[in-house]
This record gives sequence, structure tokens and C-alpha cells, in this order.
Amino acid sequence: MQKRYRDLNSYLRGLFGCRVQKISLDAGLTCPNRDGTHSAQGCIYCNSRGSGTGAFRRGLTITEQLVKGKAAMAGRYKAKKFIAYFQSYSNTYAPVNTLRGLYREALAVEGVVGLSVGTRPDCVDEPVLDLLEEVSRTHLVWIEYGLQSAKDETLALINRGHDLDCFKNAVAATRNRGIKICAHVILGLPRETKADMLETARVIAGLGIDGVKVHLLYVVKGTRLEELYRQGEYRCLEQDEYAKLVCEFLEYLPEDMVIQRLTGDPHPEELVAPRWSLKKNETLALIQAELETRNTRQGRLFRG
Repeated sequence: MQKRYRDLNSYLRGLFGCRVQKISLDAGLTCPNRDGTHSAQGCIYCNSRGSGTGAFRRGLTITEQLVKGKAAMAGRYKAKKFIAYFQSYSNTYAPVNTLRGLYREALAVEGVVGLSVGTRPDCVDEPVLDLLEEVSRTHLVWIEYGLQSAKDETLALINRGHDLDCFKNAVAATRNRGIKICAHVILGLPRETKADMLETARVIAGLGIDGVKVHLLYVVKGTRLEELYRQGEYRCLEQDEYAKLVCEFLEYLPEDMVIQRLTGDPHPEELVAPRWSLKKNETLALIQAELETRNTRQGRLFRG
């Protein structure tokens, strides 16, 4: 069945002519929302692992992580080429020479054809963007900016540490450098209505962004969100409710925007709720079925 949105795998296959897989990396960096620059608590949904794999703490170098990841991805997906995905914490939040060494190490591994760099919009400056622009002349480069919501009240509530204007400024500074831009958004944030979430879709749709990752807000252990959930002050979205929201969200995005993700991948041992978030394939199937039932697709309501 043909997907009714522009998925990442198809996009990468179109560029490279084969299966390409992202390999998550932990470079041992930190975050201004963790090290005391903005806050020491982090966002309310993020625990001390910072979405990391823990590989750095286990002593694995970037090269070792990539070699191990290549073997796993080649075996599981028959992947022939790979994207080095700097995922844990904020991967532009270090001196530019440190970043240059990390990126070069990753690109030196055989079969790695590009970088995907996860970071925050308040963690980029001209030297960092100059470095990524330099890399983009020979390799595919994506920068992934965490926005989460286009509503400033929500960003303050979740202790994000930046506002919407900060995100817009980062996007403007990155554009026209050969660097692909991906926005991360979260559906189901505390106190957000469906109208708020769809407004986030409309905002990112109008910024010339190349891709988006849509995440479900799930509750993990050791977070402020867990406290709110256990106190009855936060309700998780139901699976069917989430699938419907995603379909409506996609309708407002340009049809050429690459949809890099439509749900999350919680660590099972850390997950508190909702348990259905572990059923990723089932959720993706529900989204596809909902798009079919509605006879709709990505971009149907986009007004450029």
C-alpha cells in the first residue's frame, strides 16, 4: 500500500538508490537546559539520559558505535549506506573544534553518507553553521531542531528554555546553506488543545523547513511529567486519538516535506505510560488506515 505522506526511507532511497539507515550516536555532550545555563532540570518529559543510548558512558567511541550499528542495520534492514545520527542531548553544544572532530570521525567510517545532528535552536551560532555548511558540500547534512510546540505558553510550561522566535531565528540562519532542516514537534503536551497542535503544523509549514519528526508525548521515569501523571494532572493521549491527530497534522504540511518520524521509541524499562506507545508498527498502521478512511494525505490543507 502506498503511503499518503513522504516518508524518510523513500526520500533516502531516492537520493542514494538503496536502503539507507540512521544510526543513533551518543557523543557524550550535554544541554543548556541540563548544565545550569538555562536550567538544571531539563524539559519536564526528559530524564537524565536525554534520549541517549548510554553508549558514551559505556566507553564506546563514535567509530565503535557506528561499526556496531552498521552490523545491526545491515542484518535487519539490508541497509547498504548509513546516516550518522548524533541524537543524545544537544549535538552542536560544544566548541566548534570538538564538533569538527566528532563529525569527521563519523564521516570517516565506510558507508556513512551523511550526518543528522539533533540539537536545540538556541545552540547554534555562525561558526557551527559554517562547519555544517562545509560538510554539506560533500555529504548529506540534516540539522534537527527541537521545537515541540509553536505556543510560547506551552514552551514555558514544559521548561523548554527558548521561545518560538528563537526557533524561527535558527531556521532563518540555517536556510540557504545547503543544510536540510528538520523540526521536532510533540503531540499531547500538557494543556494543549487540538487547535494548538494544528497551529504548530501551520507554523512550521510556513517556514521553508525540509522535514519534521512528530513525537507522541509519553511519560518516562524520573521526570517532572511522571510526577504530574501520578498526581492525576496529566492525561496521555489514547492510541486512536493520537492516530487521528497525526492525520490532521499531516494535512497542513507541504507535500514535499520529509516526514522523518510519526511516533516515538520509548525505552521499555523507563516507560510509565501509555503502554501502547511500545506498539510502534501498530500505531503506524492505524495512521495509514485513518488516512485511507478519510481519503486524505499530507498537504491536503496546506496553503503556501
